[in-house]
Amino acid sequence: MRVAMGQINPLIGDFRGNIEKMSRMVDLAKTKGCDLIIFPELSFIGYPPLDLLDRPAFVEESIRWWDALERMSEGIGLIAGAVSKNEAKEGKCYHNSLLFFQNGRLIALVNKRLLPFYDVFDEERYFEPGKEPGYAEWRGVRLGLTICEDIWNRDGILPRRYYPCDPVVDLKTIGVDVLINIAASPYYHGKMKNVMIPLLKSVAREVNAPVVFVNQVGGNDELIFQGRSMVCLPYGDIVVQARSFEEDLVVFNTANLMGDFRDAHDDDVDEVIDALCLGLRDYMRKCGFDRAVIGMSGGVDSAVTACIAAMSIGREKVMGVGLPGPYSSKESLEDAYEVARRLGIDWAVIPITGLYEAVVSSMAEVFSGLSPDVTEENVQARLRGLVLMAISNKLGRLLLSTGNKSELAVGYCTLYGDMNGGLAVLGDVPKTFVYAIARRLKEKFGWIPERVITKPPSAELRPNQRDQDTLPPYELLDAVLELYLEENKSLREIVSLGYDEATVHEIIRMVERNEYKRRQAPPVLKVTTKAFGIGRRIPIAHGYKPGHSGGHSS
Repeated sequence: MRVAMGQINPLIGDFRGNIEKMSRMVDLAKTKGCDLIIFPELSFIGYPPLDLLDRPAFVEESIRWWDALERMSEGIGLIAGAVSKNEAKEGKCYHNSLLFFQNGRLIALVNKRLLPFYDVFDEERYFEPGKEPGYAEWRGVRLGLTICEDIWNRDGILPRRYYPCDPVVDLKTIGVDVLINIAASPYYHGKMKNVMIPLLKSVAREVNAPVVFVNQVGGNDELIFQGRSMVCLPYGDIVVQARSFEEDLVVFNTANLMGDFRDAHDDDVDEVIDALCLGLRDYMRKCGFDRAVIGMSGGVDSAVTACIAAMSIGREKVMGVGLPGPYSSKESLEDAYEVARRLGIDWAVIPITGLYEAVVSSMAEVFSGLSPDVTEENVQARLRGLVLMAISNKLGRLLLSTGNKSELAVGYCTLYGDMNGGLAVLGDVPKTFVYAIARRLKEKFGWIPERVITKPPSAELRPNQRDQDTLPPYELLDAVLELYLEENKSLREIVSLGYDEATVHEIIRMVERNEYKRRQAPPVLKVTTKAFGIGRRIPIAHGYKPGHSGGHSS
């Protein structure tokens, strides 16, 4: 049996456009002599649809498109993900389902049994879990049919077994020749290598059968989907593999388990660059933008953001703007221009010193008797944000925020200033990793001058300012932030690893007191296990103080 895996990049809710993508892949699969084609989870709906599922008309319209899938299945088996109605009198209204069509007829409907509720997932909000194992016999082949999370209830994969049942064990008991898993599994760096492939190997060993993993690809808001659909054998070999971060159709034969194999690099830096490019490109395309503008300070963050933008949408569609202020160095403006020149993007310089002096002068009476402080620094940042948003409005360019995860974590950024923008491209990239990306881009393309990478980072909002005047060294800061934000370590646990208690306490204090800023930040492209935004929900107003011992004092 020849099987095709249709790795598509859907636009959420664009039923017609997504069905047309699927139809083109079905036609191609037929020309390749395929008997079956498999598409990802919620194939023509797109994942995650979120509260669009609360609109009955949205679900009703999606179900009407099943007819198109039926027509597509003439002469080929077709597996796709969809939303179906829960016909029971109790429970949620809908199921997350797998549909199996053959020759214009629905021959199997399987409901997702395990509904994830952690990090970026909230499927229990919308769906009722399925109760029965997904199984179908087709052309003499016993197929196990699962949807994404259904294979994740394994020891060593999640922090604990979250669910009372294990669909994989149930299918092992039934006995299957092939286990199919349609998925929309969001990306973070290292996930494929460190989690997904070990998971697939574990499942294949458990059922003693090949696992066919068909994953969504593309960017949907903050989430990026890697694709890299694959077939894993019981003894651990990956014998079929689709491209990462691209739509693809790969074909294999179940008789000898031979098929298409696209190489995939497992280098973390290159992988994150590719992910950011896909996330930015799709965010702009799916939101209706085709051009971008970036405030370029001469620092490493804006340089990397400009490079990612040029790689994603084309250098001819990117504009860099230098915004020198009263404390900007000549070298910084030179560095910003040099990056723009090497990239070949549009370039403009709009000084803000006159604007700044006008604002300070107009506030002189109100601020009488008060010494300059961070207020005046923030005025500069907000004036830059004002100018950049004016360019965005007038020229129809999406403003890209250039701040990194380290700054966003501790609030080293200005509301309505450098936080302005439609998307925070580096908002989930720690500063130390930004430097790694910069070095890789310099090595491969020569776009970033050495001085941009080696000079001490500075916001240049006061004389002789350096980031390390306010923050710990970024190597230390990022290490503590990873332990606190991604691994959920407590102050005591972090200190027990050898970190200075006062430093850790101050970092945690800065993180906790700046939640209000992060709530007002642009969407952040998720590339780590825990990003700010949809997958991290912390109250702005709360009284819990991490690191303070409990109990009563005498």
